[in-house]
Amino acid sequence: MHHTPLRHPALFYRDAEEYLAGTVPFVLDGLAEDEPVAVAAPPSNLELIAADLGALAGSVRFIDMTEAGRNPGRILPGVLLAFANEHAGRVRIIGEPIWPGRTAQEYPACLQHEALINLAFRDRAATILCPYDSARLTTSVLADARATHPLLVDSAGYRPSHSYAPERVLAVCNQPLPAAPDAVTLRFEAGGLSAVRHFAMDHAQRLGLAPDRLDDLALAVAELSANSVVHGTGGGVLRLWREHGQVVCEASDGGRIGDPLAGRRPVPPRQVGGRGLLMVNQVADLVRTYVGEDGTTIRAYLWSGGTR
Repeated sequence: MHHTPLRHPALFYRDAEEYLAGTVPFVLDGLAEDEPVAVAAPPSNLELIAADLGALAGSVRFIDMTEAGRNPGRILPGVLLAFANEHAGRVRIIGEPIWPGRTAQEYPACLQHEALINLAFRDRAATILCPYDSARLTTSVLADARATHPLLVDSAGYRPSHSYAPERVLAVCNQPLPAAPDAVTLRFEAGGLSAVRHFAMDHAQRLGLAPDRLDDLALAVAELSANSVVHGTGGGVLRLWREHGQVVCEASDGGRIGDPLAGRRPVPPRQVGGRGLLMVNQVADLVRTYVGEDGTTIRAYLWSGGTR
């Protein structure tokens, strides 16, 4: 097992009683040690913890994970690292990114996020507890949790995970994406980025994207196409289509992203550049990436009826 300042256990719980038994003492221990504490979970679980804490709930940051973590790519920069960066010293966080109701389409990005926590916090003093509903999640999801967490905890206590293998999980998550169905396609180069945005906006409207999401799409397309030009091979291919109530935009190019945390780190306010993929994660409801020998493909999904 790798020994780092990070403690990253997975909590397996079967009901509300076990959830509270695993989370509330964790919060109270943090408060007793004067550690800043945040809880990012679905609303029903936030309510359970807050009610059990009573007056002490005012000392905890509560975050609706179904909103802040709707796109799993937002959780590291917008929740976990953002909270850690606000404080000196060790922080304590409950983060529940995988819950019953997550779609099969979202799950690979959730799994990737859990594996990346170990890399993002490798040199950070943090304790991040990730609850898993063992009564309602599948056995394969629970097996994945054992692979992404070096520690496991349930009603019997803490123990090391002998299945811990985050690098293997990241490799499994980096698989070719399914073929795009009936996509409209545009090849672009450095001088045509304005045309790319107009092309995307026009077709997104035809595909039924809500007017209040068009600016999000324009920003995602602008950042993806600019990245292809600057960091790829001077151009790329943009594809758009509609899929399961979402409008999907995809950019592919001959470049290869070498940093698995690209787009998942907060950027200092005065830093010039470096916000492209971060902004795509911010505006999209889901982002999937595949890096292969021939280049990189990035897909951004936006709910076509407005914010999900």
